[in-house]
Amino acid sequence: MSAEASAAERDSNRIIEQQLDSRLAAVEEAANADAIAYLGPMYRVADDQVKDAVEAIHPRRDKLLVILETGGGYVDVAERIARIFRHHYGHVDFLIPNYAMSAGTILAMSGDSILMDYASILGPIDPQIPRGDDLVPALGYLVQYERLIEKSNKGELSTAELAFLLENFDAAELYRYEQERELSIALLQEWLVKYKFKNWTKTETKGKKVTPAMRKTRAREVAEKLNQTDRWHSHSRGIPMEVLQRDLKLLIDDFGADPKLGPALHDYYRLLKNYMMRRDHVIVLHSGGRYVGF
Repeated sequence: MSAEASAAERDSNRIIEQQLDSRLAAVEEAANADAIAYLGPMYRVADDQVKDAVEAIHPRRDKLLVILETGGGYVDVAERIARIFRHHYGHVDFLIPNYAMSAGTILAMSGDSILMDYASILGPIDPQIPRGDDLVPALGYLVQYERLIEKSNKGELSTAELAFLLENFDAAELYRYEQERELSIALLQEWLVKYKFKNWTKTETKGKKVTPAMRKTRAREVAEKLNQTDRWHSHSRGIPMEVLQRDLKLLIDDFGADPKLGPALHDYYRLLKNYMMRRDHVIVLHSGGRYVGF
């Protein structure tokens, strides 16, 4: 690439990033909140980048709006990001313009509010664990192992299945998977009670006073349902707003129905996605005046 072409590309990128800042400012005005966008997998680099971006926001409003798009990643990264947000903001909302799966769903459940539209999806909270060079869904392994053990107890295990068990059984690995499952449930239970359910004071049907124990029970129920792989049939299957509201009885705000926030978010997100693809970035973190992509 010639020096002239390189300079022209830098100028073009600078103009687009200025437009992104302007459109994000419109989202912030519509939401009456500071806003930060994270698009990409939730790997180790994500939490450090989020920390730097949030610390750079000055002055701060009382509320943070997180625009989140992710296929998932590490549960402990989601936990640290939630802790970073809460260190700086007393109120945190998550807006899902497209999808937030697995660890992304766990992170979204740490919000005071979750905003979606008819096309947005969350996912089962099946923790992903490093295995070799890949990430594998832990619950899938646990479910299949438990099924094989059940068949063995009934004397229905085939020779091939027995050979598989003998070859692949690793008590330490299975324990690790179980701990990841319990961590995801524990985080959801803690966060839902502390944030999303904090203003739940009366039941909708009978107007009964909601106790702390009821909040904990309700949160545990939501967490366990999201952990049921058989219920959702696939680690990557999306759960739309309608199903979350109907089957899990979760209160989800429809940002698409907001006459100011909906159009502002659409304009911003479309430009951000186009720019991300143009720059060939897999992970993008954007806040006002700060675009980081790699």
